Amino acid sequence: MSRSDVRSFLDRHGLLARKDLGQNFLVDDHMAERLAQLAGVESGDCVIEVGTGTGVLTRALAARAERVISLDVDAGLVRALRAEAVLPANVELIHQDVLSADLAAIADSFSGLAAPVRLVSNLPYSISGPVLRKLLDLRGRLTDWSVMVQREVGERLLAGPGSKAYGSLSVLHGLCVRVQREMELQPRCFFPEPQVRSLFLRLIPRADSKLAPDELPRLERVVRAAFGKRRKTLVNALRGAGGTAWSADDLRGVLEQLGIDVRARGETLTPEQFLDLSRILVETPGNPAGEEAT
Repeated sequence: MSRSDVRSFLDRHGLLARKDLGQNFLVDDHMAERLAQLAGVESGDCVIEVGTGTGVLTRALAARAERVISLDVDAGLVRALRAEAVLPANVELIHQDVLSADLAAIADSFSGLAAPVRLVSNLPYSISGPVLRKLLDLRGRLTDWSVMVQREVGERLLAGPGSKAYGSLSVLHGLCVRVQREMELQPRCFFPEPQVRSLFLRLIPRADSKLAPDELPRLERVVRAAFGKRRKTLVNALRGAGGTAWSADDLRGVLEQLGIDVRARGETLTPEQFLDLSRILVETPGNPAGEEAT
């Protein structure tokens, strides 16, 4: 499907690419086939796609997979795709917002096929952060997930301690998954053309993760507090964060126990150090850090 084909498809149904939904449709069939390959989709696999769009990537996924469930939040696009019957028979199209969708239930719906379950998405850039965080909770259900994100977001996922891009997303993903940079895409690959470049990443759950299944919310609370005030030391950033009872003395004592400079800032700690820090802070007397993150 070319750029003109996408424009014609939208025109036939009185649709426009919606900025409020972050719609930038892939327009290159060959690129879609390459992305499906980079996502590791193989014969027999089951795929969840987030963001059907005009179906360019959907068809490439369906050509390789056993079954595809594709979600799109735009009711007009869903109606148009159904009206023209452009999607293969092994695709189930659902009108659903990914932010409210029960992705765990969708992943579990494939269980009878005893096949790898992967997720692939050309993510709307405006919601990439919340969706990426949501996907971390599916790391026990998905073989992997491959996503198109704004290059700056991708660099945050790939960043290491001490870099400007390093932040809460870097830490959380560093403990949960291996992030692989697969391809950078130019704006011309999309319609309308975005003002930024895009990265296609593949995220694979870590078999060696030290993170227990129920630890992520507590860790996230500490990490987000640490990066919420990047210019402050950890002691000052974490003290009283979220209404907690962490005192400056408590925090200095914990950092000294872990061999971390009491003047350190969050951007200098490795993901593993953040995990050690959060575990000790949970045990600090009078400290509610063990509560679920809000």
